[in-house]
Amino acid sequence: MSGPFEPFTADDHRARMERAAREAAAAGLAGLLIAPGPDMVWLSGYAPPADTERLTLLALVPGRDPVLVVPALEAPDAAKAAGAPALTLRDWTDGEDPYAVAALGLDGDGRFGVSDNTWALHLLGLGRALPGSSYVALSEGLPMLRAVKDAVELERMAAAGAAADAAFAGIRTVRFAGRREEEVAADLAALLRRFGHERVDFTVVGSGPHGADPHHEAGPRVIEEGDMVVLDFGGLMHGYGSDISRTVHVGEPTDEERRVHDVVREAQEAGFRAVRPGAACQDVDRAARAVITEAGYGDRFIHRTGHGIGVTTHEPPYMVEGERQPLVPGMCFSIEPGIYLPGRFGVRIEDIVTVTEDGGRRLNDAPREIVTVG
Repeated sequence: MSGPFEPFTADDHRARMERAAREAAAAGLAGLLIAPGPDMVWLSGYAPPADTERLTLLALVPGRDPVLVVPALEAPDAAKAAGAPALTLRDWTDGEDPYAVAALGLDGDGRFGVSDNTWALHLLGLGRALPGSSYVALSEGLPMLRAVKDAVELERMAAAGAAADAAFAGIRTVRFAGRREEEVAADLAALLRRFGHERVDFTVVGSGPHGADPHHEAGPRVIEEGDMVVLDFGGLMHGYGSDISRTVHVGEPTDEERRVHDVVREAQEAGFRAVRPGAACQDVDRAARAVITEAGYGDRFIHRTGHGIGVTTHEPPYMVEGERQPLVPGMCFSIEPGIYLPGRFGVRIEDIVTVTEDGGRRLNDAPREIVTVG
């Protein structure tokens, strides 16, 4: 299931950094300033401490070699990063102005794309060192940077999806009735790890009325016979994300519960059928939402239909009204319509889908029909 995956090489990271610099130039940016976090890891292979107050910055400027600015005490670790041979390492010591070091070689009057998670402290410091510069969030200035996955990335995404499917198969065999939500959530986390996830990011278990809260945190509520239970879980495997939702029922569901589940399943299928190269992201949302609206539950579908996924669980593009970004082969995103009836129950069905040359391919194959558990 997980398959052998070779680590990404310096050449892989060099190609990513070169492409990012080209795309920055095409977007009218003087360069990209990348803070610690998923962008830095994906581009350079370096994963510094994200909570340090010391400036760490990857600078990508079109036509120039990439530069990684790091505190001197972190330089030995930075030099070991997979992408280190593809960049210039520039360190600074405590007592030195790190922003002056980072500003070397940057256009003082340029407009830069910056990682969304850049600390305000560091952005203000760069502004002082480059008084004529301006900044735009990467998700706004270059939103599709990580959106299109290559063949190797798609293999990792598929492996993560298969592991999530296996976790769902496993959770169907455990006891639900008489146990707390948090106990079932712990089972889900253990199953994800058993099937290869190195990190579990979330295990939503929304039973009965809690299922009407899309992001319910599993808690001490005891699951009862007759409950509908929304399961939404995922994490990282081989550095890439999984995210799946299925709704199960403890014992036999009522006719109404079956009907609501069927509407959501049909909406999810309609969203999937809308996936094709050149279609707008909002077309996926519209297709799924139309089914739920026609069934009379339009006001109970209270979130977007999907989000991009890759080295982070949520990233561009988003399947939502107003998003006109065309779908491109290699994009990966969720399709997850839901109906939420406050005080009663909720239903959500979610798969990760990738765009192909002539349509879409699901990366999850777990049953979408209503499943009963004990």
